[in-house]
Amino acid sequence: MEIRRFGVGHRRPDGPPRTQGVYGQVIHSDGRGVVSELAFRRHAVVEPHTNPNTTWFVVIEGGGFVEVGGLRARVAAGEAVLWPAGVVHGAWTELSEMRAIVVEFAGPDDAAVRGIIEERGLLLGSGGLAAGVGATAGGATAAAATGPATPGEGRLAPKAGPGHGDYDRSSGEPY
Repeated sequence: MEIRRFGVGHRRPDGPPRTQGVYGQVIHSDGRGVVSELAFRRHAVVEPHTNPNTTWFVVIEGGGFVEVGGLRARVAAGEAVLWPAGVVHGAWTELSEMRAIVVEFAGPDDAAVRGIIEERGLLLGSGGLAAGVGATAGGATAAAATGPATPGEGRLAPKAGPGHGDYDRSSGEPY
């Protein structure tokens, strides 16, 4: 298990050039993309800019404003805004603060990995490897044999260890 801390005490000034009043913390970063938290103070701004990557701006607390391709909108906690690759976008606050999780995917779309997900679905879903990596017995690729990936069905794992009320209340709550 890996736990990453973010939020108060872990942020640093963040954002593209001319960003003001925005602090952030990268939670995860690798070749597939970046997940980070941004905290906007009152009157904070991420100046309109472009990015070669598709990004989701997910507001988790407070609210403010966003601009995407010249269109402006008010956003609040519980709303997510798509910032398409190559499209001018920005965000700002006026009289309130705002926190957002930013999920940035490498590139404009999934063209670079298309087929990999479908292939893994067949190989892992069948309980083992098909005849050759990515091929069925007839030689067709997994993606061609099964079509596009579909959402899986799952369930919650059985509860292990102490229950919700079985902790030492004198130790306080996590912060």
